Amino acid sequence: MKNITVSVKDEVYHKARIYAAEQGTSVSAVVRDLLETVAAKETETERLQRLERETLGRIAARRGQFSASNRLTRDEVHDRNALR
Repeated sequence: MKNITVSVKDEVYHKARIYAAEQGTSVSAVVRDLLETVAAKETETERLQRLERETLGRIAARRGQFSASNRLTRDEVHDRNALR
C-alpha cells in the first residue's frame, strides 16, 4: 500500500474532518474510498480496448460467414451507433 500527501486549503480540511466525523470515519478513509472509486472506473483507453476485443471476437465468430465480397448498404457503412 502506498502513502500519499495531499495539500488542501484549511477550510477544505476542516469541512472534510466534519464530514468524516459525521460518517464515523477518518479523512484518510474518505479520501481512500474516493480514490478507490475513481480507480475502479473503466478508463477511455480500457473501454476502447474492450470494444476492440469484442469486435474482433464477433468477427472471429463469424468466420466463414463474412468475406470481402459481402457488401454493406450505405446506411450500414455509416452507422455510428454500431461503434458505441
